[in-house]
Amino acid sequence: MLPDYSWLAWALIVTSTYLTGVSKGGFAGGFGGLSVPLMALAIGPIEAAGLLLPLLLVMDAFTVKAWWGRHDAVEVRRLVPGLVVGVAVGTLLAGRLDEDGVRLLLGVLSLLFAAYMLVKPAASRPISPRWALLAGSGCGFTSFLAHAGAPPLNLYLIPRRLAKETFIATSAIAFAAVNLIKLPPYLWLGEVNITSAWASLALVPVAWAGVKSGLWLQHRVSEALFYRLVILAMAIVGVQLVIKALG
Repeated sequence: MLPDYSWLAWALIVTSTYLTGVSKGGFAGGFGGLSVPLMALAIGPIEAAGLLLPLLLVMDAFTVKAWWGRHDAVEVRRLVPGLVVGVAVGTLLAGRLDEDGVRLLLGVLSLLFAAYMLVKPAASRPISPRWALLAGSGCGFTSFLAHAGAPPLNLYLIPRRLAKETFIATSAIAFAAVNLIKLPPYLWLGEVNITSAWASLALVPVAWAGVKSGLWLQHRVSEALFYRLVILAMAIVGVQLVIKALG
C-alpha cells in the first residue's frame, strides 16, 4: 500500500526522483544532493532517505550498465574502504538526531554544497591519492545520512584531473558501491520497509525517465549552466530547511 502523502509531498518526491535520475545519467551527482533536502520539505528526512535508496539502486543498475568500462578501477578501489568506514559511522550515529535536527543538518549540508560548487574551480590543483580514504569516508557518511555523497567525492575526484567521461563513469561506480553498502544498515534500521518499498516501486518509471534524460542531456546542455542551476536550487532549499528546522 502506498504512503498517504499529500499532493505536494508526491510532487516533491516525483521531482526529486526525476532530478536524481538526470544527475545519475550524466552529471556525476549534480542534482543528486538535492533529492533528500527537497523531499524533507514535505516528509520526514529519514523517511525520504529510506524511500529513495531502492530507487537509487535501480538507477545505479541503469548507469553502471551505461558507463561500465569507462571508469578508473584503481580510483574506485581506493575509495571503497573509506565508503565502508563512512557508512559504518553513519549507522552508529543513526537515531541520535530528531527530524528537526536532521533537517538542520541537511540545510547546512545543502548550503555547504552550494558554496563548494562556487569555489570548485579553485580546487583544481593535483591531489594525492592518499586523500581517497578521507574522501571516501566523507562520501559514505553524508551519503548514509542524506544520499548527499557528491561533495566529498567530487572534492577528491575533480583535482585528480580525470577525463570527463572517466570522471562521470568513476563517480557512477562509486555511488553504486556506496548505495549497496548502505542497503543492509537501512534494512536493519527500518528505514527501508514495506510501505517505502511500494512507493519506490511506483516511482521506478520516473527514475528510468530521469536516467535516460541525463544520458541524453549530457551531450547537449552546457555544464556551466547546469551547475549554476544546481547552486541556486541547493541554496534555496538549504535556507528553507534551516528556517523550517529552527522555526
